[in-house]
Amino acid sequence: METLKTKKVSKVLQKFNICIKLFNLIPLFLQKFNLLNIEKYREVFLNHLKSKEFVKEPEGLYEPVEYILNLGGKRLRPALVLMSCESFGSDVTKALDAALAVEVFHNFSLIHDDIMDEAPLRRGKQTVHKKWNLNTGILSGDAMMIMAYQLFENYESQKFKALAELFSKTALQVCEGQQYDIDFETRNDVSLAEYLKMITYKTAVLVAASLKMGAIVANATEHDADNIYEFGLNLGIAFQLQDDFLDVFGTADFGKQMAGDIIENKKTWLYIRTLELADTSDKQRLEDIYKSHDMNSNDKITEVVSLFQKYQVDDLIKEEIERHTNKAYGYCDTNSMAEIYKDGFKSLAQELMHRTV
Repeated sequence: METLKTKKVSKVLQKFNICIKLFNLIPLFLQKFNLLNIEKYREVFLNHLKSKEFVKEPEGLYEPVEYILNLGGKRLRPALVLMSCESFGSDVTKALDAALAVEVFHNFSLIHDDIMDEAPLRRGKQTVHKKWNLNTGILSGDAMMIMAYQLFENYESQKFKALAELFSKTALQVCEGQQYDIDFETRNDVSLAEYLKMITYKTAVLVAASLKMGAIVANATEHDADNIYEFGLNLGIAFQLQDDFLDVFGTADFGKQMAGDIIENKKTWLYIRTLELADTSDKQRLEDIYKSHDMNSNDKITEVVSLFQKYQVDDLIKEEIERHTNKAYGYCDTNSMAEIYKDGFKSLAQELMHRTV
């Protein structure tokens, strides 16, 4: 009799354990079927983008706008606007104009970046100023900045004010970040604090603003909107530091020059931290290499990477990436959004931080 009872209890426990395992798999199941997956928001945004007609008179002004917006890209920033909006309890369709404004601004900045860098290609296609001409690139880019502002006019006055103020602050910071980057090219005394400020302004603030815009559209509290902004800011910094690391130590990406930052003498976190740690001889050698214009690229990469590894900055930057990622998690945890959305943002952060290219 006791044996029969034991068997029954055992079966009940087995069924209970199975239920627990299935319950634990729910977040993964939902993510796979696009409740949490960033691809869901990318798809919604791309459908909205395709529905827009950008070409009008004069065609010479607007054709380049449509061209750059249809070159592709990750569409991460507009997807974050939508993801944030839904996470705070609102319909993603309400944030589509804000998401489009972010994407239009981002591509405006790419047109002008390509002009400043004299870049011939963007995503494997001709850059706007090469396909048309320099004047068209400048003018079409300027038009895109204005178009981005116009998209905020579709929101009620209070939201328009909040979105426009955030956008103005962010756009100016992006320009400041670009200028810092230009200044660093001719400076030999760039500090880590200055470098972090540059990547914060040039890259991270637009990620942060995208998330905060979604929160504003969803009528999130000021506390939640500020926290999701800080989440994005730290995630953006970690993302750029990861780029610095992968440029030198990552897997080769088709069409991308490995160790391009070293070849172009860019003063990244790895370079600046090595100068801080190096002895007098190694510091002088690293500075001399970056001043050289006739050194063989392969020899240059080999010697610089050797110095990076000697002072273990490849491990130190991983610690810095993890620090900013964990800081981002902390801001995410203090938000009032449902746990399933917090898990979604954390999964996205993990995906971005553990990429190999």
